[in-house]
Amino acid sequence: MNTEERQLAEILHRVTPEPPRPVTVEDVAYRLASEPQGSGRGREPRPRRGSFWRNKGWTPVLAALSVFAIAGASAGIATVATSNHSHTPAPADGTPPATVTTSGSPSPTAPLQSPPSGESLQVAGGMWDARLMNRQSFSQGTLTGSGDSLYAVEDGALARIDPASGATLQTTPYSSPVFSRPVVVGNTVWVVWSYAGGEVVLHGYDARTLAQVASAPVPAVGGVSGTAQGVLAAGPGGQLYVAAGDTVATVDPATRQVTHRINLTAGQASSVAVSPDGSTLYVGTASSGSFQLLLYNIPTGTQAFSSSMSTSGGNLLATDGGVWGTTGIGMSEWVWFAPGGDLARSVRVSQGAGSGFSSVPVYSGGVVWVGGSHELICASPATGQALARTPIPTDHGIVEYFDSPTVLSTGHAYALYQDNRAHLTGVAGLTPPAACAG
Repeated sequence: MNTEERQLAEILHRVTPEPPRPVTVEDVAYRLASEPQGSGRGREPRPRRGSFWRNKGWTPVLAALSVFAIAGASAGIATVATSNHSHTPAPADGTPPATVTTSGSPSPTAPLQSPPSGESLQVAGGMWDARLMNRQSFSQGTLTGSGDSLYAVEDGALARIDPASGATLQTTPYSSPVFSRPVVVGNTVWVVWSYAGGEVVLHGYDARTLAQVASAPVPAVGGVSGTAQGVLAAGPGGQLYVAAGDTVATVDPATRQVTHRINLTAGQASSVAVSPDGSTLYVGTASSGSFQLLLYNIPTGTQAFSSSMSTSGGNLLATDGGVWGTTGIGMSEWVWFAPGGDLARSVRVSQGAGSGFSSVPVYSGGVVWVGGSHELICASPATGQALARTPIPTDHGIVEYFDSPTVLSTGHAYALYQDNRAHLTGVAGLTPPAACAG
């Protein structure tokens, strides 16, 4: 799905909520896609997600209806994984398939209501003791945390949030040009300020005051990717890695200078991730509904391995056991895990999200979290296996949504939450089971 389709789909899912479905089109498509004779092509991922609450008027919605009709007509796209690794990979029966979901009838919206100061509201039937701490509208996939603060992108601003009260402590003007979570390195919050043409610009903000303290221009050799998702990552030593056209650039946050580049052997970098030990760089390149994963040895800059699959991909996350990412088609997105970075052995982790919602893997508190509109999971970073999972209930048939769970040093967990029927959105506190303690 291209950028315009994703943005229109996102508007549409706010006014066309997804009804309850014991057996869904997504389920049927998943089974069809799993059959060996199926074949097809996924759509390209969108580079940015936002929130319906900031969109005004019905003209975009009317335009979105045609996109929705096309997406709803798609079904059962199979994936094909290949590898040029020196060893023979295991069968690819777990490679993530592509699916399609449909939505129900439009429902009217209502203005957001702010709760009394310091109060929280139980949501999702108390699933994992979920309590909404505020009612602000934040962009999907942008929640992150460090120390005693949470950070997220709201309408035109980067916000610092008090996890105890849910209050917004500071904001600074910011509008993300591409879908990529803020990255906290030391006392600085780094974001992608601009991402277009032949240059990427990073901005750094003081983690307490959100005053801008740094700006780092990064030339993009050959121009940036038009299918970028997750273009900024931090290494264990604090270095920043940026998908910069035909290269991945390493930036020293202290000097704001590019210190090293890895030249790619194929395509433009659309997503990057660094292994926890700092030895391996994972780079995704995406075009025409296909996705290629490249592995580089960081000390030598040499390519060690590559694999591919015939569907979209992005939002890479590296852990000890391998690499995680997202894929999807139409109005669905889900997370896969590739042991050792081999897409031929990749497995689907969760049901993910439909109707334009995102489902992005997050490593926090020693485990990997995957949210969405169907279930919330914490998984082993070594094996990709779920350690605990819970279904996300619907609100009288309308989906509820948890996104980008984050664990602070206090051990408390938080996530972005949305309930379209009740017109609730904001940061929710969670109490996951002991299995999710990392």
